[in-house]
Amino acid sequence: MKERDAKERIEKLKEEIRKHRYAYHVLDKQTISPEALDSLKKELFDLEQEFPQFIAPDSPTQRVGGKPLKGFEEARHDTPMLSFNDAFTREDMVRWVRRVEDVVGEKIGGRNGGFYCELKLDGLAIELVYEDGVLVQGSTRGDGRIGEDITNNLRTIEAVPLKLQIPISNFQLPNRLVVRGEVFLSKEEFERVNEEREARGESVYANPRNLAAGSLRQLDPKITAERNLDSFAYDIALPSEVLAYAGIKLHEEEHNLLHKLGFKTNPHNKRVKSFEEVFEFRDEWEKKRGKLPYEIDGVVVIVNNNKLFEEAGVVGKAPRAAIAYKFSPKEAATRIKNISFQVGRTGVITPVAELDPVEVGGVTISHATLHNFDQIERLDVRVGDTVVVSRAGDVIPQVTRVLKNLRTGGEKKVRPPKTCPVDGSPVKRDGALYKCSNKRCGARHRELLYHFVSRGAFDIEGVGEKIIDAFLDAGLIRDAADLFELQKGDIAVLEGFGEKSAENIVRETQESREIPLSRFIYSLGIQHIGEETSALLAKQISNFQFPISRPKDALRAFLKLSVEDLQNIPSIGTVVAKSIYDWFREKRNRDFLQRLDKAGVRVFVRKHRESKVLEGKKFVLTGSLSGMTREEAKRKIEELGGDVTGSVSGETDYVVAGENPGSKLDEAKKRRIKILSEEEFQSLISG
Repeated sequence: MKERDAKERIEKLKEEIRKHRYAYHVLDKQTISPEALDSLKKELFDLEQEFPQFIAPDSPTQRVGGKPLKGFEEARHDTPMLSFNDAFTREDMVRWVRRVEDVVGEKIGGRNGGFYCELKLDGLAIELVYEDGVLVQGSTRGDGRIGEDITNNLRTIEAVPLKLQIPISNFQLPNRLVVRGEVFLSKEEFERVNEEREARGESVYANPRNLAAGSLRQLDPKITAERNLDSFAYDIALPSEVLAYAGIKLHEEEHNLLHKLGFKTNPHNKRVKSFEEVFEFRDEWEKKRGKLPYEIDGVVVIVNNNKLFEEAGVVGKAPRAAIAYKFSPKEAATRIKNISFQVGRTGVITPVAELDPVEVGGVTISHATLHNFDQIERLDVRVGDTVVVSRAGDVIPQVTRVLKNLRTGGEKKVRPPKTCPVDGSPVKRDGALYKCSNKRCGARHRELLYHFVSRGAFDIEGVGEKIIDAFLDAGLIRDAADLFELQKGDIAVLEGFGEKSAENIVRETQESREIPLSRFIYSLGIQHIGEETSALLAKQISNFQFPISRPKDALRAFLKLSVEDLQNIPSIGTVVAKSIYDWFREKRNRDFLQRLDKAGVRVFVRKHRESKVLEGKKFVLTGSLSGMTREEAKRKIEELGGDVTGSVSGETDYVVAGENPGSKLDEAKKRRIKILSEEEFQSLISG
C-alpha cells in the first residue's frame, strides 16, 4: 500500500473504531459485532506498525476504554489499567513473542517461567482497592487512568471479598493493596434477565458483557444485586520488585496469593513452559468453550516472569509482554477486491465477492456469496468496500454489512451482466434471479468442467463430478482456472467438507498444474477434438521456433495457424480445422487461457526417446519426494512412456511412496501392487 493510501485508510479506520467503541464501552450498546470490531482494530494496528509515522496519540491503539459516565464519582487509578493487543493467527503470536524476546534480550521458556495462560472472559474490568485489608473503593477501567467509582455495586457481588483473609506468614500486606479482575455474568443468568425484560416489553441485551456492564452501572445497588454477577481476580498492581521482596516472582504466584487472600480465581488458568503449549491451551479451550457456564472469546497469554514482564514495557495502550489470543471469529471485516459472476448448474448467475483473505469460523476464506443482485442493491455493495463477512452456523460465508464510512470514493458499483460470462448469450431476469437465456448453458458449462478434471485431461484426484457440482452451487468457480486459485478455507466451509478434505483437494489441484501439452489441449474441450487429435496438434505446435511451456505459448502458436495449416495435419478435416481455428479466436477462450497461465498452469512436450522403458506402465505417486517434486517425477515417467494416474486401481503397475504417504499406500498393499521407495524409483527411471 502506498503511503498516501495508508494515511487515508488509517484515518478512516480510527474514526470508524471510535464510533463503535464509544457505543460499546460508554453507552453499553453494540453497533457492530465484537469480532468485526476486533478485525478493524487489527487492521489499524498492522497498518500503524508498517507506517509508524502515522501513529498518533488519538489512535484507538493508544488508549484503553471510554469516558466515565455521569452519575458516578471519578476514581483515579494509581497506575494505568491497560488493555491488550489482539492476535488472531499463529503468525501473529510468533511475531509477538519475537518482539518481546528482542526487547528483554532472552528467549521465553521453562527456565525463566514460561507463559501463563488465562481464559479471556467477555466481561468488564474492575479495580479493587483495599486499605488495611478492607475494601474501600471499587471502580471500572474507564479510560485507563480515571474510571467510575462503583464501590457500592461491587459490594453486592459475593465473589468480591469485603475484607481480605489473614495475611500469610511469608507475605506482609501493604497498607494499600490494589487488585484487578473481571466482572461477568453466567450464560444462565443472562438468559433469565433477558426473558424477564422481554416479558415486561423491555429491550433485551445483546450479550452477557453488555448486561454485566449495565448492571454495574446501575445507580441503585439493589438492581445490581438482583443480577447475580460473578468475578475473577487476576492481578496485583504492585511493582515487580515489591512482589519479589515478598517472594512473588511469577504471575502464576500472584494468582495463588489472590486465592489465599479470599479472591475467586479461574481454576482453568494454567502455566505452560513452551510456546507450543500456548497453542495447545488455546485450541483446547476453543473446542471446550461451549461447556463453560460463562462466555470467553480467547485466551490471554502473559510472560510469566514478573521482572521480564516489566522490562518489556508498554506499547500504546497495552503491555508488550501480554496479548489476547482470540478464538476464530464468526464475523470479520475485510475488503472486496472484485465481484465476479459465476454460472451455476442451472444457468443461474450468482455474484461472488473476491476478498482480501480473512479468518472466519476457524478458516481463512477469500470468497463470499452475495446471493443475488437484489442483495447487492439492498446492501449497496461495491468493489473496494470494507464489509463484514459472517459465517453464522458454519454456513457458507456471506457479506452481511457494508461499512460505508470507510469508503474513499473510488469504490465501483456492480451491475448485472448483459451477456452470460460462459457462452455470451443474453442474460434474462427471472424473479430475483438472473439467468443465461441459453437453456443448455449451465449443463454445458458443467460438462466442460467435468471434462477438464477427467483422467485423460488434468486428472485431478478427488475432484470429480460431485465436487464440481458443490463448487458451482457455492459460486466458487466461474471456469476451470478458478480451481487453481481456491484456498483451503473456501472449500472447508462447504457442507460435507472439512479441513482435511479441503487440504487434500487444494494439494492435488496444485500438483496437477503441470501437464503434457497433448493432455492440456484435450482438457480444453474443443468440439470434435479427442485424445488422438490432441496428440497430433501437440506434435504440430511443438515444432514451432519458440518453446511451448505455458498456456499463453500454446495460444500464440495456435493463433499462427490458419484453417489451411490445420487441414494439412493428418486426420484433420475441414470441420475439425474450423472448430480449432474458431475456438482459439474466441475472446472468452483467449481470456481463459490467460487465466490458466496466471494461475500457474504449465505445459511440457513429451520428449521422444529411443528408450521407452516405462512404455504402458501406470504409476501412482503418494507422499512427498526429497529428490524431486511430484511434478518432476510425473514428467519423468511420462517422458519414458509411462502414465501417472491419481488413484490406485487394478490397472496400476507401481505405487511410488515418499514421506508421509496417504491412503493410496494402504490400497496398494491391499491390492498387492508393487510399491517403490524413492531410491528404487530413482534407480528405475535412470536405468
